[in-house]
Amino acid sequence: MPADPRAFLAGLFDVAVARADPLAVVPPHLPERPAGRLLVIGAGKASARMAEAVEAHYGPCEGLVLTRYGYARPCAGIEIAEAAHPVPDEAGLAATARLLRLVEGLTPDDLVIALISGGGSSLLCAPAPGLGLADKQALNAALLRSGAPIGAMNRVRKAASMVKGGRLAAACHPARVLSLVISDVPGDDPSEIASGPTVGDRDPGGASVTEILDRWSIDLPRALCDVLVASEGALPATDPRLARSEVRVIAAPRHSLEAAAEVARTAGVAVRPLGDALEGEARELGAAQARAALDVAAGLRASDAPALLLSGGECTVTRRGDGTGGPNAEFALAAALALDGHPRIHVLACDTDGVDGAAEVAGAYAGPDTLAGARAAGVDAATALAGNDAHAFFAAAGGQVVTGPTLTNVNDFRAILVLPPDAG
Repeated sequence: MPADPRAFLAGLFDVAVARADPLAVVPPHLPERPAGRLLVIGAGKASARMAEAVEAHYGPCEGLVLTRYGYARPCAGIEIAEAAHPVPDEAGLAATARLLRLVEGLTPDDLVIALISGGGSSLLCAPAPGLGLADKQALNAALLRSGAPIGAMNRVRKAASMVKGGRLAAACHPARVLSLVISDVPGDDPSEIASGPTVGDRDPGGASVTEILDRWSIDLPRALCDVLVASEGALPATDPRLARSEVRVIAAPRHSLEAAAEVARTAGVAVRPLGDALEGEARELGAAQARAALDVAAGLRASDAPALLLSGGECTVTRRGDGTGGPNAEFALAAALALDGHPRIHVLACDTDGVDGAAEVAGAYAGPDTLAGARAAGVDAATALAGNDAHAFFAAAGGQVVTGPTLTNVNDFRAILVLPPDAG
């Protein structure tokens, strides 16, 4: 029986993050040095840590990777460039241009190791012809406000880019390209991770850019829409320039959830997996999982083991207010409202990269005293949820989870602990 439910849940989150540490998952996939050049490139919140792992294996290497501000790691040869996330900036634009120059003139004897992780969509910034940085910034901001799922957002992003959708791998032709990918998307499709810079489109069907913009009411300037609609988007997977490109997903949400579940079982907790690829509105998913936890609580007897509802994936938030609060905090807030101070249920929802939305907060914990604590601080939970102000709510209620940069990213970690009746 966990003596401290909040500490227990936080410990499971730490286990999930450690399972995806690039220093552990990158080295087993590194091949022998090539006859020609070895070049290391990449982008994402985990890319600097991945580069650190590569140099720990090979020694100093030539290359450049882009990561989020504050996520750099020491490397002897590989340049670590920092740029903005989730909306691109001039630093990302300039670093992407340097990266593309770096891969010019490669030969069939050369090997490019591409280190790709979540966050790469905004960090790799090479606007399609007819677009500039301001257009990319407006596009990313509009997509983030829309509540559209990651697949739909990435289809639009690929249409706006000269580097996404396999185009980075094509730029490396005729060299061999080995992409090592840490997944942050439901289903672990490498063409969706960082908008698939080294992965061509295997399924050109699906909604068009126009349909996505209409479906999610994404309001963009007419000139920008015209460029997006006219763009060819991702390269087809059959493009001959991608023939020597190999992609390996080396860490994924399911691996981290399985590691956390094993620790929980060892502690005598009955784990009830809900899935590693759940999507949807954060507030709706939070309320739904809270109701499931209430059903579990109603069925537990004093002699039963505690139960743990465990899930991953990627929630979205449709902006309705001007508050601060990412999808994990909003999930936890909606769950807290649905639980209404239930004395035996504890919730933790965090992003494994340490950043929930655009805030330097990993997520939030909600327990039996959360709503009362917020009221005592003069904060109303329903008002906070209506205004997308979950981070401010949990700051007042004492439920914020702040980790700093975790240097990896396998997306959301959600755990709901249900204690038996005698636990109180």
